[in-house]
Amino acid sequence: MILRISFFIISILLTFIGFSQYYKVNGQLLNSKTNSPLKGATIKVRSITDSTTLTNGISDSLGRFSIDNLKPDSFQLVISYIGLSTINKSVLVSNESVDVGTLFLVPSSNVLAEVIVKANAPMATLIGDTIQFNASQFKVNPDASAEDLVKKMPGITVENGTVKAQGENVQRVTIDGRDLFGDDATAALRNLPAEIIDKIQVFDRLSDQAQFTGFDDGSSQKGINIITKANMRNGQFGRVFSGYGTDDRYSAGGNSTMLKDNRKISIVGNFNNINQQNFATQDLLGVTTSSNQRGGGRQRGGGRSGSSGSSQGGGNTSNFLVGQQTGISKTNAIGINYADDLGKSIRLSGSYFFNNTENATNEEVNRQYFLEGIPGFYQLNNSNSSNVNHRINLRVEYKIDSFNQIIITPAVSFQNNNSNKNISTSFFSPTSLIDISSTKNLTSSDRNGYNLNNTVLFRHSFPKRGRTFSVSFNTSSNNKTGDVFTDVFDTTFNGTSFIDSNSLRFTDQQTKGFQLSGNLIYTEPVGKNGQLQMNYNPTHSISIADQEAFEFEKLTNKYTIFNANLSSRFDNTFNAQNAGISYRYGNKENQLAFGANYQYSTLFSDQQFPRQLVVDKSFSNILPNAMARLKLSARSNIRINYRANTNQPSVTQLQDVYDITNIPFVTAGNPQLEQQYLHVISTRYTYSNTQKNILFVGNLFVQTASNYITNATFVPNKDSVIGQNIILKSGQQLTKPVNLDGYVSIRSFLNLAFPLKLLKSNINFNGGVTISKLPGIINSITNTSTNTTYSSGVVIASNISQYVDFNISYSANFNNVTNNTQPDLNNKYFSHVAGLQMNLLTKKGWLLQSEINNQLYKGLSVGFNQSYFLLNMGIGKKFLKNQKGEIKVSVFDLLKQNQSINRSVSETYVEDIQNVVLSRFFMLTFTYNLKTFGTPTNKVNNRGNGNNNSRNFQNRD
Repeated sequence: MILRISFFIISILLTFIGFSQYYKVNGQLLNSKTNSPLKGATIKVRSITDSTTLTNGISDSLGRFSIDNLKPDSFQLVISYIGLSTINKSVLVSNESVDVGTLFLVPSSNVLAEVIVKANAPMATLIGDTIQFNASQFKVNPDASAEDLVKKMPGITVENGTVKAQGENVQRVTIDGRDLFGDDATAALRNLPAEIIDKIQVFDRLSDQAQFTGFDDGSSQKGINIITKANMRNGQFGRVFSGYGTDDRYSAGGNSTMLKDNRKISIVGNFNNINQQNFATQDLLGVTTSSNQRGGGRQRGGGRSGSSGSSQGGGNTSNFLVGQQTGISKTNAIGINYADDLGKSIRLSGSYFFNNTENATNEEVNRQYFLEGIPGFYQLNNSNSSNVNHRINLRVEYKIDSFNQIIITPAVSFQNNNSNKNISTSFFSPTSLIDISSTKNLTSSDRNGYNLNNTVLFRHSFPKRGRTFSVSFNTSSNNKTGDVFTDVFDTTFNGTSFIDSNSLRFTDQQTKGFQLSGNLIYTEPVGKNGQLQMNYNPTHSISIADQEAFEFEKLTNKYTIFNANLSSRFDNTFNAQNAGISYRYGNKENQLAFGANYQYSTLFSDQQFPRQLVVDKSFSNILPNAMARLKLSARSNIRINYRANTNQPSVTQLQDVYDITNIPFVTAGNPQLEQQYLHVISTRYTYSNTQKNILFVGNLFVQTASNYITNATFVPNKDSVIGQNIILKSGQQLTKPVNLDGYVSIRSFLNLAFPLKLLKSNINFNGGVTISKLPGIINSITNTSTNTTYSSGVVIASNISQYVDFNISYSANFNNVTNNTQPDLNNKYFSHVAGLQMNLLTKKGWLLQSEINNQLYKGLSVGFNQSYFLLNMGIGKKFLKNQKGEIKVSVFDLLKQNQSINRSVSETYVEDIQNVVLSRFFMLTFTYNLKTFGTPTNKVNNRGNGNNNSRNFQNRD
């Protein structure tokens, strides 16, 4: 049904292409004498055939201009600038946009007097499918970071260390089109000063291969490109700071970036025990999130819905990164980023990160199951962990000649994690709320691992425009080992007395993986505006998961008794052959593409013990795809994407072995799992009125899945035997992945921004609806939980001056949770966050900073409903030459009310969590700012139209 609807919508939109042929004229203006960019030059484009048709424009700080909304015609281009001679140039616009290149304006011989021209740039403009914000329209303090700046921009937020734009996680930030700090968007924004930024571009970043061919391969990421000011591309900037406070709290570190033409060198450091993780770490071997400590609910292939509110950390995750953990963390981190051009043919960039995090967690959990009669539980979790992470990323671009290029992107990470957990769980009767049993689980683990990945891409462009060939090869391998010691103490009430038991166990774990894949793509022009793509994508992967469990023997005082029931040897091999064809029609502004792939895959699993098992499966799938990108007018465009894909079960999900490490939560794999088949539709509408500074963005994401990998949960009312002689006590749970239909996720995001002249500010409204339907099985009964969230918010960001900077924000979430097995647990809950952030600065250097937030929760479990204020304040003085020094006294949580509360909804239960957070402390901090800039450079390297940033080596269509 969804497939039919998407093709129906796209077929309707196709009819607009023939009536929406608008083009543009762009170029760059330089002063012929100084060779510097001309900002504020006036550009007039008048039709030669119709003198009433006149379009005006103004060049930006880099001297660039772009005149949109031009129909095919002959035009007279008139460019003028005070003190320079006017340029008159004839331009013919036929069936594509025209780039007039670089134009030089010479000094005029009859200059009478010096005149200063000031041009007000619009807040935001549309460049193709890219939203470009002008930094000059957002006022921040002189020492503000890029993060402070983008928070004022419509649709961009930073939540618990995760940068989001238009409701999507930002995976990469580039500076002038060059990678900065790898995939770590937070590090890039926090360590760049707002002062050097000219523009911020938000766009869908395609893969290197998709950028070249022009066909979206479904692997796009939300990206931000920072365009720096022309006069600040040679120099050095940064800051160093050191602070110490009450309760032995400390914070020290800094950053330094050196720019010289195309060379960029950045060094960042952060050392603190106040929960500030300046940049994210890779996946921490799956052992440091609170979900693994509680067990269950995280093996499915889809997502979890819920609302969270945490002042310090929150554990938000993306596909690649894990943000700040819950609890209180001590961090030692350092990073180096380097980028340069080695001659005319080689472009090099790379980064190294070291991160050592020590985390302490004290957590309270209250869980209630949807199925009537199942005991709920209350849990106390105390844990300490230490994680060491090394990351190295490299990117080499070698331009062989104007037709051939090679891109190599290797990456490696090494990790070590040590943790100690003390989890106490009390199970209570669902009717009387009386404890019926309790479990204490002491776990100590030591895990090590590495991940290696390398991609080699060769791109060839033929002399005929639109004819290309590209081939990429990817290799990846990983190896993770772990030693886990588990002590479990059980107390069970049998009706008259309590019975105690305990077990001690050692588990040796090892998982390995290797994958080899390729992607061959050939494109051929068809007609004037058409292009055909043929692709072939083979994949071969091997996964090995071995686990040996040993029980403690009192006679030898060692772990020598082998437990075959909890041990496993499991090998899994996956092969896939994927080939397809796609057709694209249109130009850079209006495009329609559609196609389909055929995929044949095989899944072979071989298990030695606890029982011998061989699984041999094959799958045949048709995977359609479609895309429409239309420029509806000079101010608006729409983009629709549809794609079908498959997800394979992981080796852990397939491994048929019981894992009782996190008793009372037992997990097991399922060798009979099928692959998921998903339909994904995303739609984005953008409207920008540069004259009135109005920006509107609307997003809609829809995802459905058949054979959705979810959980089957078994929670006994009395002691039960599972597997071979494994006893599952009353209230404990066994979770196993299964395939079910019925998964649906619908998410919308709306954003409207415009100036609020009365307050000299910008106002930003946002809202949306999220609907998640999660199917699951609990005690052999199929249940579907539906979580509907209505969200709304408003942000008022000051635009008065660099001395008065404030943000007023409010966001609210209305949640409605329903299920079809126990309507008594259907409930509605509400949360909101209201905040005020203010930074005041005098010309003499006195500063006052304050931030207050109110967080409210209603409708949660008893003891979890809260309303509290978090107030942070600071007062300081800038001194030394050019006010480069600063000393400040600050206080965190002045009212001593800080809390961390989270509610999550799965397919089988509702859970409320409260975690320990930082409380009030005072700190004295000294900061020294580094700032030295040289002469400007004329080398410009930015996204431009948002299609490619690799030396203009692209499909020339």
